[in-house]
Amino acid sequence: MEIKPEIAERIVKLEEKFRNSGQDMGSYLDGLLYDRYVSYWDYISVDTLLSLQKTNTHFPDETIFITYHQITELYFKLIIHEQKQIINSETLTPSYFVEKLNRMNRYFRILIDSFDVMIKGMEREQFLKFRMALLPASGFQSAQFRMIELYSTPLENLVSAETRANFSNNNSAEELFENIYWKKGGIDLKTGEKTLTLKQFEERYTPRFLRIANGVYGKTIYQRYLSMHEEDRSNEDLIQAMRNFDVNVNINWLLMHMGAAYRYLSKDKETVKATGGTNWKKFLPPSFQKISFFPEIWSEEELNDWGKQWVNHTFNTEKQKG
Repeated sequence: MEIKPEIAERIVKLEEKFRNSGQDMGSYLDGLLYDRYVSYWDYISVDTLLSLQKTNTHFPDETIFITYHQITELYFKLIIHEQKQIINSETLTPSYFVEKLNRMNRYFRILIDSFDVMIKGMEREQFLKFRMALLPASGFQSAQFRMIELYSTPLENLVSAETRANFSNNNSAEELFENIYWKKGGIDLKTGEKTLTLKQFEERYTPRFLRIANGVYGKTIYQRYLSMHEEDRSNEDLIQAMRNFDVNVNINWLLMHMGAAYRYLSKDKETVKATGGTNWKKFLPPSFQKISFFPEIWSEEELNDWGKQWVNHTFNTEKQKG
């Protein structure tokens, strides 16, 4: 049987590749002969994937709840995948930066646009019942979302707004992390003590979060931007992509959760606590936290009014109804 020239050329290249790696090409060819054809269901692990939606109750809508959260975590994984490429790039150009940010914004837009699944896609009465079987678990405990924050900006930008002015990059990672904004969401307002939700989360992830914070010291998305040449930093597409990411993560994503919380946890002037015991009315509104990954690209007025318009509109509507 005659071997086509293009096939012979590839065989020579393969032989060179395996020789350079100290391997025998014949063994790899045997592996190809013995290997099975790849099927879609095996490659995607469909059966395993579809077996992961293990609900705790018999309420049908709990399947929607757990499936959507698993989808969210997969998108978070893709976002972190893009963040790490920016952080580790040795020759970071505006075009490369913009492409990665656009991908991250695309993933967040998908999550934001699909959040109606959570806001309108479940029966309220079912949710209020099956959620009791999930205590003290909470979306507050999404470690990947916290990692997205850590990869995006230095810890001092994530300190609680009430005390942020007292901290800088001169503080240790441990000091800054102890005062990170989201920990306030895990404090019982009546006792002032940490909720079990926060205690569990800290015990499992604090060492990992600190390793990440120390590992990306000086190399977060924001710091990679600040280290670029002035001409590159003024790139309009780059600035717009960064602004979009900041808004998507720190305003729009939170507002979607506010919408879900108002639907399921507010009724007749009463507020139902979130599953983790967090006071979501004080924790979720972006105008309260004022978290911006990239403060330099915003005006002082924009930072002061961070998410304020939506919150004012929501509370005014509530007041009119009351």
